[in-house]
Amino acid sequence: MPLDDAVFRWAVLGPGSIARRFAAELPASRTGVLVAVGSSDRSRAAALAAEVEAAGAAGAARGGRVTAGTYEEVLADPGVDGVYVAVVHPRHAELAVAAARAGKHLLVEKPLTPDHGSAAGVVDAARQAGVALLEAFAYRFHPATRRLLQLVREGAVGEVLHVDSAFSFASSPATGGDGRGPGRLFDPATGGGGILDVGCYPVSFARAVAGAARQHESGRPWADPLPGPDGVRAAGHLGPTGVDEWALAHLDFGGGLLATVRCGVRLEEPQTAVVRGTLGTLELHDPWTVQGAPRLVLRRVGQEPVEEAWDGAAPAQQAFALEAEALADAARALAAGAPGATGEAPEQTHEDSLGTLAVLDRWRAALGLRYPFEAETADVPTLSRQPLRVPAPGSASIPVGTVPGLASPVSRLVMGCDNQPTLSHASALFDAFVEAGGTTFDTAWIYGRDGDYERRFGRWLANRGIRDQVTVVVKGAHTPHCDPESLSRQLLESFERQGLERADLYLMHRDDPSVPVGEFVDVLDEHARAGRIGVYGGSNWTPERFDEANAYAAARGRAGFGVLSNHFGLARALDVPWAGCVHATDPASRAWLEERRVPLLPWSSQARGFFARDDEEMRGDAELVRCYLSEDNLERKRRAHELGERLGVATTAVALAYVLAQPFPTFALIGPRTLAELRSSMAALEVELTAEQVAWLDLRTA
Repeated sequence: MPLDDAVFRWAVLGPGSIARRFAAELPASRTGVLVAVGSSDRSRAAALAAEVEAAGAAGAARGGRVTAGTYEEVLADPGVDGVYVAVVHPRHAELAVAAARAGKHLLVEKPLTPDHGSAAGVVDAARQAGVALLEAFAYRFHPATRRLLQLVREGAVGEVLHVDSAFSFASSPATGGDGRGPGRLFDPATGGGGILDVGCYPVSFARAVAGAARQHESGRPWADPLPGPDGVRAAGHLGPTGVDEWALAHLDFGGGLLATVRCGVRLEEPQTAVVRGTLGTLELHDPWTVQGAPRLVLRRVGQEPVEEAWDGAAPAQQAFALEAEALADAARALAAGAPGATGEAPEQTHEDSLGTLAVLDRWRAALGLRYPFEAETADVPTLSRQPLRVPAPGSASIPVGTVPGLASPVSRLVMGCDNQPTLSHASALFDAFVEAGGTTFDTAWIYGRDGDYERRFGRWLANRGIRDQVTVVVKGAHTPHCDPESLSRQLLESFERQGLERADLYLMHRDDPSVPVGEFVDVLDEHARAGRIGVYGGSNWTPERFDEANAYAAARGRAGFGVLSNHFGLARALDVPWAGCVHATDPASRAWLEERRVPLLPWSSQARGFFARDDEEMRGDAELVRCYLSEDNLERKRRAHELGERLGVATTAVALAYVLAQPFPTFALIGPRTLAELRSSMAALEVELTAEQVAWLDLRTA
């Protein structure tokens, strides 16, 4: 539904000092009016609403009135178009997701969230809800910043070699308002310290300058993702409360471009950002709060300095008003279905926000700074305070199938639990997977370091309380511990790590042909009879050993192997990535699967990036060359690309759709590292290939 071009109705969530500045500058925007204030404390919300009304800054949309209420009440208000989330850092994700689900466009105070994982969840929530989202780095919209980046793009300082930027101030770790603890900046529970609160500014600036420098060199458009950096080296001081009181980091963007960033909440330093190049330097004074009179000085060798200045009090230069209007414009374009509208502002894209947070994560990790709400034992990560929205039967994006002997449904896509470095990252991915209809998770004793991936999955499962609604695959007995005794030991260890009492599906992760197959069947049957295992089978087992196991089981009245997990995909494997792996891409294995109709959980269904990379890039990857590079596979890739062009989907989606379109039951294992990768994999579910198309892709027809 299109938004009013003349008025954009705002609410602020959190009536603190930053919200007051937003409310004070909003009247300088072209269309923004404040109509509501939300808080967990009604009296504080009412106080700010009264201040705005008294200042005459309230919009005419409600006769100059500003309502006050709880967060829930404000988000339920149909008279609110967008919200400015201005609460403490750990609550950003929770309120942003709630606002997105309520259909409100989002301006979220920096940092978007305390870490990359939860920020990815917020971005995904906004995209799924069809609302605009902008991280509130107001300085990015000020004309001083725009001018500096323009000069870098134009080559005013030549090739950029170094960026030096800092945001530090001296504050006192005084007690909070209740008199019982440190103030927000020194409280780990509120994400205190310099890196999150102000270190994000110099990192954001350095990445923006690196992007502008790359534009100067290559002519690529602004919309290109900003560069890394590739390397981050950091140091800092943690104070008595456990937060960083001052810190610095060295960023390496490659190609000779380096940056030094500093921040602190106990250290006074001039607020200046400097860009040094082969032809000169750019100095931006007062780059962050832009409340005074920002000055930009260009110094070139042998020339007089050139200075530009701005009046920070001028209406056209009030940064909060500028960012508010940028969000409103993005929201209008999105609501109107404008071509290319993504709900982003070019000055501050979603990928930009995620890239900066990835650097902040690395900076904090170098200092050993981890907040209580980030602990692997955290009861409820901030993002997960929103209830899961499990789809009703028949409405899910991810369909389910059945495995004989297993009561619980198995989703056609199976989430691999081995690419989630933090609990917040895992929570964002797993939540999105379940909300799309995914039911099945693949875990393994060997994943991660000392079982950290299993523990992470188990923590998420306990937090969400949905054990009865999901199907859990447990794998064990990996080389060199592929023997009956290790199988039992690892199974029980996996249960302890994940908080389980039963594996719905159990897979031996490897086979050891030197061990008589009956020894494996005996121990698996024992666990199944004890109720610890539902259906069991093997991963990386040959058809011959699989048949041998089932013949042994049948002769003794025991349950046999019911599921197989080997490598299978459109690209026919020339070799396997790891020792002991088994693929099923050859004609004999395919014929065996069709005859036996054994449910297959194929791994590396998309050939480890073979279908996602161009040919020249792929030739530089020794593993891809060894495992997949052949003329036949390149032709399969070409045909998948051609079919994808006709169907309007990516080549990778066609490759995965091929796996799901086999005449035997398949449940593809996927290992998305990001929510974008998850959504990309889900695109394959929209593709229904005919038997003729499957044969053509596999070169069985011309």
